[in-house]
Amino acid sequence: MMTTQLLPRVFLFTSGGRDMKLADPESRYTPEEVKHFYAGSYPILTNAHIEGPNIAEDEVQYRFVTTLGTKG
Repeated sequence: MMTTQLLPRVFLFTSGGRDMKLADPESRYTPEEVKHFYAGSYPILTNAHIEGPNIAEDEVQYRFVTTLGTKG
């Protein structure tokens, strides 16, 4: 018998050279709404764009990509 499983969403970003993994605050939120939710705690996310979803490690992963501090 085949079963299905809903994979959890996680949101990733890099800050200060460290990879951060953020939990999904509310499954109803769009990835953009999640970005705004976390921007209060991580202001660098206000100008980030979203990549994904990618499925890895039994998770649906979205990545917040910032360009702050990069040249060129």
